[in-house]
Amino acid sequence: MNLRDLRYLVALAEHKHFGRAAEACFVSQPTLSTQIKKIEDELGVTLVERTPRRVLLTEVGVEIAQRAREVLNEVEQIRNIARRTRDPESGTLRLGIFPTLAPYLLPHVVPRLRERFPKLELLLTEEKTEVLLRLLREGKLDAAIMALPLHEDSLHAEFLFEEPFVLAVPGQHALATRTQLKLDELGTLKLLLLEEGHCLRDQALEVCHSTGAAERSGFRATSLETLRQMVAANVGITLLPILAVRPPVACAPDVHLLGFSDHAPSRRIAMVWRKSTAMGAFLKRLGEVIKDLPSGLLDAQPGVCRKTPPARVTKHSA
Repeated sequence: MNLRDLRYLVALAEHKHFGRAAEACFVSQPTLSTQIKKIEDELGVTLVERTPRRVLLTEVGVEIAQRAREVLNEVEQIRNIARRTRDPESGTLRLGIFPTLAPYLLPHVVPRLRERFPKLELLLTEEKTEVLLRLLREGKLDAAIMALPLHEDSLHAEFLFEEPFVLAVPGQHALATRTQLKLDELGTLKLLLLEEGHCLRDQALEVCHSTGAAERSGFRATSLETLRQMVAANVGITLLPILAVRPPVACAPDVHLLGFSDHAPSRRIAMVWRKSTAMGAFLKRLGEVIKDLPSGLLDAQPGVCRKTPPARVTKHSA
């Protein structure tokens, strides 16, 4: 049994199909099947239930596949130690980030990361929090940017910044004549929210519970941009994180934004990595760059959305 065989087993556990697992490992299906049988013969246990339609791992197969993931991850950590020793700021970094933050934060930080770490290859993965946590545990990500709190003893969370929310209402809404409101004024309102699985939904629900606000029934958005368009279409109102209304995000003239005159609701953002990683010191340096956001970007007041005036056409006489 060698590392290559362990990779075959992990691939089979993930794909639950010999053909797809072989394709992922860049080998033929008979080769992968033979090596899996070799592991079974060596260990004296059955790892895989082979059925006509799909592959199922036995109970012991699931446990051994998980151990194999851990072994492969430790081997990768050994390589990381050697690579970081040779050149601490080079190599590849696999960084995860959740969908309601990624498109709004990355334009502000990726250029700075490229400037600060010119030899670093940054591979970005955008997934919901639950998926990011699984990828971190499995060693498929080196770090992830997530919203706190997290309850994972195996992970270290490095706080980055606190991002306030603003209230987005249609241009013809009664609140559209104002620039601010108090947090407790949300108690009489019903908010459009994202579907299950988005951490922003949980954060907005916490605001609802603390203020007495309610979710508008009959609609749940699949993305933050869908929420914005529903507000623009006069369907309802919602909470938006402040980075989602800052340039380079395009101004939405049919959406009016209100800040909070007292304590603005917010979410706390952190960079998270496994405590066992060999990259901890480097990830701290990376986090310091991400923390250094442009001045005023996280101010709790959204500012005014101004339409760009149409270009004037000057008529010239012939």
